[in-house]
Amino acid sequence: MGEDFMHPPFQTYPSKNSEGKKHIVIVGGGIIGCCTAYYLTQHPSFSPSTHHITIIESRRIAGGASGKAGGLLASWAFPHQIVPLSFQLHQELSDEYDGENNWDYRRLTTVSLEADVREEVIENYERLSKKAYNLNVPPPKKRPGYISNKFNIGDSNSSLSSSGSSLKNDSASNEEEGSDIHVSSSVPSLHSLTNERMRSHTNSASDLDSVSPAEQLRETNIHNPLPADLDWIRRELVNDWSSLGGTDTTAQLHPYKFTHFILSKAMETGAVDLLLGKVVGLKCDEMDCVHSLKYLPSVVKNRRNSRGHAENSDIKLGTIFNDENAKPIEINDIQQIVLSMGPWTSNILKDCPISGLRAHSVTIKPSEKTVSPYAILAELKVNDREFFSPEMYARKDEVYVCGEGDTLVNIPESSDDVEVVSEKCDELYHYVSKLSPTLSKGHLLRKQACFLPVLNVPTSSGPLIGETNVQDLYIASGHSCWGINNAPATGKLMAEILLDGEATSAEISSLDPKLYFDATILS
Repeated sequence: MGEDFMHPPFQTYPSKNSEGKKHIVIVGGGIIGCCTAYYLTQHPSFSPSTHHITIIESRRIAGGASGKAGGLLASWAFPHQIVPLSFQLHQELSDEYDGENNWDYRRLTTVSLEADVREEVIENYERLSKKAYNLNVPPPKKRPGYISNKFNIGDSNSSLSSSGSSLKNDSASNEEEGSDIHVSSSVPSLHSLTNERMRSHTNSASDLDSVSPAEQLRETNIHNPLPADLDWIRRELVNDWSSLGGTDTTAQLHPYKFTHFILSKAMETGAVDLLLGKVVGLKCDEMDCVHSLKYLPSVVKNRRNSRGHAENSDIKLGTIFNDENAKPIEINDIQQIVLSMGPWTSNILKDCPISGLRAHSVTIKPSEKTVSPYAILAELKVNDREFFSPEMYARKDEVYVCGEGDTLVNIPESSDDVEVVSEKCDELYHYVSKLSPTLSKGHLLRKQACFLPVLNVPTSSGPLIGETNVQDLYIASGHSCWGINNAPATGKLMAEILLDGEATSAEISSLDPKLYFDATILS
């Protein structure tokens, strides 16, 4: 992914471009930090002659979740305070900068479905298909009173709560009730957004044997009227499904491309510098204001520069690491600091309730040249009482697949150090291949993992946006699985807060960082 995209110009040491100007430092070069920089440069009060922005990124732009996310955009996401604004801004950015070609923006349809991919069920349907071949099977007729499951966003049975309810862990209730259990640990995922589980008529192999092959195939088509263009899913394995959003409420983009493009537009103003380095501490002055920080410069190792500090964009990024033996560099002319470090925020602010949730994903080159534009949140029955819940996003030239997250390991020093468990990625590919012949015959392109920034507050799903209880220290983090979706709104609101003193495009008082932690407790 990253190898195919132009890296932005960067440097190791601060430039002198900030002298005599209002200097805003953004720590973190993910989607949130880059959108904040972009919307600062677009703000009416911003001028390159009086303002300067420095982005400090430890390793690489969009190196974490921002580059490894699915890129799903939805007006039914959460939190409700910023989602409508952000969904609109995504469309406006695409219209202005040709998002269709520059970061693969497009509208799509999202469905949630249940399917039975047990081996005995698959084998039974394959046997039925052979028996029914060349039989005169008439077109399926709808039963009296049967209502097809059409896409109806306004339908209360398929739509989502406008408030975007918090993600929940339902493993405990499953165990108490003795009901079905998941293969993966139950942790936050997009599946939590559905109003209820669609657990229904799962046909066993023995149940099917009492009906003729032709009738069984006919019944399958009657009960599962999936959209005709969703042709890369084995519909005979689908037990139930519902719509989550159509093209009026759902879209997608390539997050890595989007992050880089937005950063490039910000840097075109000449008012934005990108530093590669690891921030190791903030410093408060006698007035308890944070106006300085220290960072360790990053070191680039590649063919042309075996070991040395990168100074310009001519050096192609190779292996990047932070020089722990180097003397920390101090920047002390800062007027405002924004922390957009995702799950690494607590490395700087010890009391900040943001942790990391590891999520694995794969990208697959399908056997077909293109697949229809659908996002699919699946619940796959893989054993009598075991379920697996992958999410599949059809991009223009690949299919992105992710699984449920885990908290089995601690957050590493940087996004480059995230451990990828190959078996988890293989598991993803294994199960989605059962549901989709197009994917089973495709080519596995990439195995990857990242950490999502999760807010550990019972009363809020996050994110935190705004000034902390330390003057001139701001935070924009804790977006969970909706960071890509909510990045433009977050960036625009942060620009208003930094330059106007308050957010005006949306009412976000409930997302105020001061409500949830004490920023004076520095790591």
